[in-house]
Amino acid sequence: MSEEVTSWTALREFKHTDLKQSFVLSWDLLSDSLQIDIDLCLHPEHPFYEAPRPAEKACFRPAHIEFPNCSKILASPRDRDLAPNEVIHALGGGRINDLQRTGEGKYEISGKFGQVVIFAERPMVRLKDQRT
Repeated sequence: MSEEVTSWTALREFKHTDLKQSFVLSWDLLSDSLQIDIDLCLHPEHPFYEAPRPAEKACFRPAHIEFPNCSKILASPRDRDLAPNEVIHALGGGRINDLQRTGEGKYEISGKFGQVVIFAERPMVRLKDQRT
């Protein structure tokens, strides 16, 4: 029995955002949580949307995507025996192409940085300048 694939557009955490216009800035492992720093593109319906600055075409806000209780991260087949912090050390940044839940506790994010498979709990999205 195969797992159902769920696009980021169907996950409530990403409501009123556009990941395909967002950029990964860095990756970090804090305790057992993977934290991805991003410039997150917000739609006008998002509660923290602001009109874009003159040089921008959309509203971008600094944010984190956090994957709590991250047990494994794979960026290539050879990563199977590496610790998560060793894998993220080699990852770069860039535009996000897609994020999907591909199984229970399994997420795949792809972009200019390659394809990364994350085994963790459901992600949380937090704007950096918000105290929530």
